Amino acid sequence: MPRAYRHYVPGQIWHITHRCHDKKLLLKFKCDRRNWIWWLYQARKRLGLQVLNYMITSNHIHLLVADDKPGVISRSMQLVAGQTAQAYNRRHQRKGAFWEDRYHATSVGSDKHLVRCLIYIDLNMVRAGVVQHPSQWDYCGYAEIQQSPDRWRIVNKDRLTQLLGFTSEEEMQVSYRGWIADELRNGQLKREAFWTESIAFGSKEHVLRFKSIQGFSYYNRELEVSAVQDGWLLKENVGRYDSFSH
Repeated sequence: MPRAYRHYVPGQIWHITHRCHDKKLLLKFKCDRRNWIWWLYQARKRLGLQVLNYMITSNHIHLLVADDKPGVISRSMQLVAGQTAQAYNRRHQRKGAFWEDRYHATSVGSDKHLVRCLIYIDLNMVRAGVVQHPSQWDYCGYAEIQQSPDRWRIVNKDRLTQLLGFTSEEEMQVSYRGWIADELRNGQLKREAFWTESIAFGSKEHVLRFKSIQGFSYYNRELEVSAVQDGWLLKENVGRYDSFSH
């Protein structure tokens, strides 16, 4: 299987996915999902990870983050993934891999494509038929975006409000609810493979700018830019990251 895309290009918004080893349902228990959330909170608190949204399913996670400085994302992923795996293996007296060895990272344009990514993450369990609305799933960022918890605050709503172009948190929350409602009403809940297969997604300008960043390379493999639904993506022209069900 080709290696998942994992690289550092400064100043990006990243959609990250990480799946359990062999697609096993290693996150099916509430205690493991809560443990992953706890360590995500620790990554925000200790390392300054700028979280915009997240989702935990039974066999993989989604994470949307804003990049501020080198090393924060990689150290955060190491912390969260490592502590979650260790706790699970200790409890089950288990040995072996918990995660696939590579997480996948896609650079997302900070415009309507960011909105699309936020919605896509929050509707994950709706697509899976588990819930009818993201507010019914306790292991995603939707509820926190709408109302901050008393503790374990993970999502940086100030940063999210700014990136989405709103002047107030309340304005952002109202619009966010409307976006989710529109998507549910339209019923377009199909999986979009490019979120787990591309290196960058957004406007043509964003993708071309990302590709042209000096010093960027992906294992010396040829990359191609192509148009998809309402956007553009950058990916390898041969082979792909082995996708998983959402």
